[in-house]
Amino acid sequence: MARPKLRSGNLPLEATSFVGRRSELAELKKKLTTARLVSLVGPGGVGKTRLAIRIGTDLGRGFVAGAWLVPLADVRDAALVANAAVAALDLRDQAAMEPLQILVYYLQDKQLLLILDNCEHLLDAAAALVAEVLRAAPGVRVITTSREPLQVPGEHVVQVAPLELPPGDGSVTLGQLGHNEAVMLFIERAVAASGTFELTNSNQAAVVHLCRRLDGLPLAIELAAVRTRVLTAEQILERLTDRFALLTGGGRAALPRHQTLQTTIDWSYDLLSGGEQALLRRLCVFAGRFTLEDVESVCTSDDLSAPEVLDMLTSLVDKSLATKEDVKTIACYRLHETMREYATLKLRDGHEVETLGERCLEYYRTTCLRFADQARYRLLEFLTWADLEIDNIRAVLHQCLALGEFARGLDIAASMGYYWITHGTSVRWLDQLLAAGEGSPSTLVRAYYLRGWLGLIQADAAAARTWIARAVTTAREKGQLPQLSESLSLAVTTESVVGDLEAARRYLDEAEAMTDGLHDFPATIELVQARAVHAICREDLDTASAESLEGLRLSREAGDLYQVESMLRNLGMVGMMAGDLDSAMSRSVEALRVARQIDNRLAQYYGLATLGWRAASSGQARLAAQLLGAAEAVGTRAGAEIMGPSLPFWAQAKELALDALGQSKFEAEFTAGNQMSRDAAVRLALGELRQDQVEAGADAAPGPLAKREVEVARLIAEGLSNKRIGAQLFISEATVATHVRNIMNKLGINSRAQIAGWMASAER
Repeated sequence: MARPKLRSGNLPLEATSFVGRRSELAELKKKLTTARLVSLVGPGGVGKTRLAIRIGTDLGRGFVAGAWLVPLADVRDAALVANAAVAALDLRDQAAMEPLQILVYYLQDKQLLLILDNCEHLLDAAAALVAEVLRAAPGVRVITTSREPLQVPGEHVVQVAPLELPPGDGSVTLGQLGHNEAVMLFIERAVAASGTFELTNSNQAAVVHLCRRLDGLPLAIELAAVRTRVLTAEQILERLTDRFALLTGGGRAALPRHQTLQTTIDWSYDLLSGGEQALLRRLCVFAGRFTLEDVESVCTSDDLSAPEVLDMLTSLVDKSLATKEDVKTIACYRLHETMREYATLKLRDGHEVETLGERCLEYYRTTCLRFADQARYRLLEFLTWADLEIDNIRAVLHQCLALGEFARGLDIAASMGYYWITHGTSVRWLDQLLAAGEGSPSTLVRAYYLRGWLGLIQADAAAARTWIARAVTTAREKGQLPQLSESLSLAVTTESVVGDLEAARRYLDEAEAMTDGLHDFPATIELVQARAVHAICREDLDTASAESLEGLRLSREAGDLYQVESMLRNLGMVGMMAGDLDSAMSRSVEALRVARQIDNRLAQYYGLATLGWRAASSGQARLAAQLLGAAEAVGTRAGAEIMGPSLPFWAQAKELALDALGQSKFEAEFTAGNQMSRDAAVRLALGELRQDQVEAGADAAPGPLAKREVEVARLIAEGLSNKRIGAQLFISEATVATHVRNIMNKLGINSRAQIAGWMASAER
């Protein structure tokens, strides 16, 4: 079996070649050896994001926890900057901690490169986050991209200039010209667009003048180069020159760079058909990525029909005016931030801002409402859709708050319940929208119920009780009996977990008296879950087992994965309380598989800890310590805390493993589990990996070499000199030489070529 790879970052693969920027890359590498914050500052379209991703790719291996990109272009609300960082680092705000707390707690002992991209519209919030990270996490270095500095203490600013321009006097040869950065970019993008473009003696003057006229701005050059599919370089130059002449009165005066870029985009826009122009300007209504279905639903009109959208969207991608990315099996699209700003201006000029904003709001509202009652039965489909659309949904919620559309905003927020529960509790939206007191009775009950559920997950009993009481009162007043039953059952679960079993019994009696006659699955399954939890908290294991088995049967028949996992977790808990190791093991393994399937980190946290208890109770102390360490890490990354009757069993598991291993060995194994990737930890707990396979993973050193020696050996295998290795790993050249000698001594070899050969065989 192949060794498991630990994630070392999330930097995207570069879809096109990276051209030039040698001096900037060298300056950045030098600065990052001493500076902890470097800001790449420059105008839109100058290539800041590409430069940041390239330097992150080059330097990422020098950080144990890798390089991570936090894209902020799609974030419209300053309050969500920390949420964006949490999501980018694959963490979750799924329980009681605030997103910034989760982020800082996770980063505090990490060696990591963090890249915050497109900060200019969120300067204060980005600056506050960066300042807190730098204060709390000494092993983290930060790169930001922005149109202006963050003004954070210790910030080193690197001005990102346009690409190097070719001389305009014809003083360089054709061969020399091909090494100029701006010309190289034009040639590469032109070849990609036309398939046949070639720099020749006859067109070199036109290419030189084009690059110079476009001020070496990468985005402008790319927009011009893509037109070589239908125009020659000379024709492109002629048309652009005419456009610039209109702005300079026919003179040769240079335009400001931002105007150069806008003029180039204007030229590209004017070459579009009327339908393509309408589509491009309307696409700015999406805050993040969007699908073909989104576009067909929001952007069509009498002059742009749905059947035309695919061809026109394809044309915009071909012309580099929009980009395409695949998310799992779904094709998605997005606009470059500069292009979105331009499209917004055009939408305003066309007096379509309100129309498109309303259409977008209503589209997401109706889509969310369609999912509201079906999400539990189509959970994987719903979560995939919600994860893809979350930036647009948050932008629409922000719009609802700004416009006072509280009732419609609440429709959206309350319908997203299963996403908030499994992927992030985001009570902020519900609290702000509920404060207005507007909404239909059915939506208000759903929102009160959801807010109470989130309070329970966050171990906030006071909030849970308050909101559940509102759900009960409103459902009772409006005669919504299924919703009343669900709310009463949630009250049973809440009171049971916090220890008020008498109050739980009163709620349970009322729920039982009304639910059977409703013939409603959600009400029935919530009642079964309430009975099971109440029985567990009363230590009535026979009733708990019977109710959970019945709930498991009903959930599987209905296709309710969330409740399948909950019932299996109940059964694992019953096995643990009964001392039945086999039952606890089998049920917890099943529950963890489902938790992984729906990516519920809170449930994975419980599953890892329960299986850690089982390992400790069966004499597998090393495995127990590792799983308990992994559980703590997963819980921390979700902002979660242990609560309920599980708590004493997990404390017992730690004591058993500690007694068996001794303090130092227990701490070593616990730390090893804590540093394990979540995927590897879950696979270990499920028996899909053996401990020796985890230990031989990508984060561990193969054979006799220490981890840093492995990193040096890998770079030697890639052909890097000691000087370049030192720059990559942020260590001195002398230290690299010491590592090389140690590697040779340990392996009994005497050449760099032999190190490369050994590394190749070790990583097979």
